[in-house]
Amino acid sequence: MIIKTTKQKEYELLDSGEGKKLERYGSYILSRPDPEALWKKSLSNKDWGKADLEFIRNGTKNKWIIKNGIPNNWNILYGGLNFSIKPTSFKHIGIFPEQLPNWQWMANLITNYKLQINDEEQKPRVLNLFAYTGGATLACAKAGAEVCHVDGSKAAVDWARLNGEISGLKDAPVRWLIEDVTLFLKREIKRGRKYDAIIMDPPSFGHGPKDEIWKIEEGFLSLMDLCKEVLSDDPLFILINGYTAGYSSIVYQNNLLDLMKDYKGEVESGELVIEESSSKKLLPCGIFARWSRK
Repeated sequence: MIIKTTKQKEYELLDSGEGKKLERYGSYILSRPDPEALWKKSLSNKDWGKADLEFIRNGTKNKWIIKNGIPNNWNILYGGLNFSIKPTSFKHIGIFPEQLPNWQWMANLITNYKLQINDEEQKPRVLNLFAYTGGATLACAKAGAEVCHVDGSKAAVDWARLNGEISGLKDAPVRWLIEDVTLFLKREIKRGRKYDAIIMDPPSFGHGPKDEIWKIEEGFLSLMDLCKEVLSDDPLFILINGYTAGYSSIVYQNNLLDLMKDYKGEVESGELVIEESSSKKLLPCGIFARWSRK
């Protein structure tokens, strides 16, 4: 299954190829490396030269070249949410545009759930693990869910809070937690807390706030076991995103088939892609697997 993101008012994949991608975020154009773009560029060097920022890799030294004196950060409206865009030394800028269809999928499930129960006060409880700058958190909160946002990086959680504030969701029912995901889940199990939906984006390698080590090949299966313990009796959805090189979406699909075998629902999996506005080529951006209640 392929889920495609196309040109939006404040985001556009202008071109890609030869190991790079050219994107527009609001009024500014960015050029960044992308190893998936192993084909020829469609636009000219002159078009690529119009980039306001270009990320350069030179051995072990990475840097952004700011060509036109643009601000250190700026805001865009994307998917009905406001995001602070800020180029970082790791090439990331605080948003993954290809996740828009997943945000819409979750928001629709939450909205339909609330219509079915016909109780405005009852909110589904969503757990977002490795939650980064909060796109999924805010999409779910805006749709009417109560969200627990967990990430091991204080900088990422602060960034997510800022995105919530500028999106008008400062007072939304979101718990912002700087925690090691595994330790947090073990404590939630002891507390007896349950969640109706779980979102996760496990990295290949990472650190918790107290230098706890995460390696996906060592921790993923136990992570799934812990998630099963915090699921409610009638869960709404589970979404696993993957940006780890070498894994197939089938890996996550098989885990969801095992995890959710006792529940009535369906599993989908595949690739997240963005369509170029220049040539309509599709740029692979990640993998996903997701389960939803029938």
